[in-house]
Amino acid sequence: MAEIGTELTRFILEEERKYPSATGSLSLALNTIASACKVIASHVRMAGLVDILGKAGKVNVQGEEVQKLDELSNEILIDYLSDCGEFFGLASEELNEPIFPEKGKNGKYVISFDPLDGSSNIDVNVSIGTIFSIHKKVNGTQEDFLQEGYKQIAAGYVIYGSSTMLVYTTGNGVNGFTLDPSVGMFLLSHPNIKLPEKGKIYSINEANEKKWDKEGLKDFINTLKDEGYTSRYIGSMVADVHRTLIKGGIFGYPSDKKNKNGKLRLLYEASPMAFLIEQAGGLSTNGKESILNIKPQDIHQRTPVFLGSQKEIKQLLEHIC
Repeated sequence: MAEIGTELTRFILEEERKYPSATGSLSLALNTIASACKVIASHVRMAGLVDILGKAGKVNVQGEEVQKLDELSNEILIDYLSDCGEFFGLASEELNEPIFPEKGKNGKYVISFDPLDGSSNIDVNVSIGTIFSIHKKVNGTQEDFLQEGYKQIAAGYVIYGSSTMLVYTTGNGVNGFTLDPSVGMFLLSHPNIKLPEKGKIYSINEANEKKWDKEGLKDFINTLKDEGYTSRYIGSMVADVHRTLIKGGIFGYPSDKKNKNGKLRLLYEASPMAFLIEQAGGLSTNGKESILNIKPQDIHQRTPVFLGSQKEIKQLLEHIC
């Protein structure tokens, strides 16, 4: 196991050496993501001092008002990911359709990302983040984005909070790195993250309880309350999942009578987070099957999401199935 304080680039290269057939492409891809997110982090820290707070006056493909930092983060990621040459295609929450960079025509991967998750919380200084999911290029078409989550070769997020952290997996465990702003490096701070089999926290927006379309879900939440669980809900997926990954318990964003397919996006929110949670020993479900087994039909497809420790997810399924 790598030592606490190991720099991200060194950690990635040491992991690469374990695979004699590795070409270095994924290492470069991951380091490019880290570099882009350092730039985003610097803008987030300065958001209250320059004119990048508030709405951009646009509506994205999701029908949501675009925040200025959303737009800026999206542009930064597109610039960095397009220039590195490792990505054949890029799909973003902020783009109607994927883009295929000229420098990436020989790239081995496609990447889906949410440039700034939780952007509605930007103006009130709540933790926000970047989420990413990487698949191999298979056919060299837009269909390459529509692969099941279990086929991801890497996924992760960067959370911009009291500190900036990058958490990622390549299918061989989950590791977390904290940005040391004095040297501008991500340093290993949370090696080999494992979810507790049982937690003490549930995270779900109970204000929507009357709209939930599964009666068993209400019973499940009441059971957790009877067992002494604490409710914690931030409203930024990256922040709520980060806490769940570290402390265990369960995070849920269910479907309801208004949103029959849920609200979170499969490719660049639910799937990468499910990959991380399951790599850390937890479970994921849309209420019927593991999120990692869902075959996407559309780049902006939505899904109900439940992620967390094994005990809570199994207990949830007993109530709603």
